[in-house]
Amino acid sequence: QVQLVESGGGLVQAGGSLRLSCAASDRTFSRHVMGWFRQAPGKEREFVAGPRWSRGTMDYADSVKGRFTISRDNAKNTVYLQMNSLKLEDTAVYYCAAGSWLGVSYEYNYWGQGTQVTVSS
Repeated sequence: QVQLVESGGGLVQAGGSLRLSCAASDRTFSRHVMGWFRQAPGKEREFVAGPRWSRGTMDYADSVKGRFTISRDNAKNTVYLQMNSLKLEDTAVYYCAAGSWLGVSYEYNYWGQGTQVTVSS
């Protein structure tokens, strides 16, 4: 069973930083790529960072490029999302996801429970 557990969300002022963490089981981490998505109130869930369109590369949503960085620690089975220069529009529930390459893109099928990030002015 795939289990993903996010942590690190919270309330931060605009311009501040947060680091999200997502812990996965050994089997999940070794067999899947890991990415981050988010869903703001009243909006659809959107891709934020991780392998997405090109095999072997990290992709970022245009809205977070240069501010967010995804990384993974294989020894700890953990993926991180470092978020800097946070903006009000970054407020959302952030989800960690595990996925696989399906020939033309990565598809994510397993999701964590989400962690709330709120950016205040």
